[in-house]
Amino acid sequence: GSKMPLLSVPKEVAVGTAMLGVAFATGMLAGKRYPSLGFGTPSGMIGKNSPIRQYILDHSLREHPILKKLRLLTAGHPWGRMMVSCEQAQLMANLVKLIKGKKVIEIGVFTGYNALNMALVLPDNGRVIACDINEDYAKIGRPLWKEAGVEHKIDLRIKPASQTLDELLANGEAETFDFAFIDADKESYNEYYEKCLRLIKKGGIIAIDNVFWNGKVLKPRKDDLAAQSIHSLNEKLLRDARVNISMLPVGDGVTLAFKL
Repeated sequence: GSKMPLLSVPKEVAVGTAMLGVAFATGMLAGKRYPSLGFGTPSGMIGKNSPIRQYILDHSLREHPILKKLRLLTAGHPWGRMMVSCEQAQLMANLVKLIKGKKVIEIGVFTGYNALNMALVLPDNGRVIACDINEDYAKIGRPLWKEAGVEHKIDLRIKPASQTLDELLANGEAETFDFAFIDADKESYNEYYEKCLRLIKKGGIIAIDNVFWNGKVLKPRKDDLAAQSIHSLNEKLLRDARVNISMLPVGDGVTLAFKL
């Protein structure tokens, strides 16, 4: 576990989130410790020792017991800090529920915390098309999807996401999805966005994660392809007449694009 000071979070939350550098609420890893990975708190956001961060968790996090179980399992993984922050995942699930979503795309599954969160709010015939290239991580979450009784709602596809998106389009599934969450290789973000925009219905939402990239989007270095790609998409989204947008300082920044 981390030896860095934790705020006065409940013990199980502290343990589960201490390693999650992306976490907005209680991820205690300073961005400078993992400079190449883009984790931490971008300048201008709530500081890592701010009592406001603690207050957010204490007064908003409602975590299903099996989600908590998966978060704790993920925190023990060497790459545990890649997991989406728990309060951000809660927001995604609330949005899916708000728009009465039935079909969801997730690009970048990792251990499946966010996929599980969304599956829990979907109707019984709802589906999450979960795209990843690494099945080993998803194997951590799969038993818990089953334990939560939602494994049948998560359709895990292990292959490059662009290939899965192309297959969905070729299968006539354009404009049949309600929600998409993009959190995979940053260099492909624009491609994922464009394909998801075709797959999403009017009124649907695309959520794009890590849009701050640990503040590196402020002055993207020429050799930082991830920061360049995200910054480029951020600039494009500002002017994209096909969507309404909100960029939120949650986690490492998330932009919601509402298809018009």
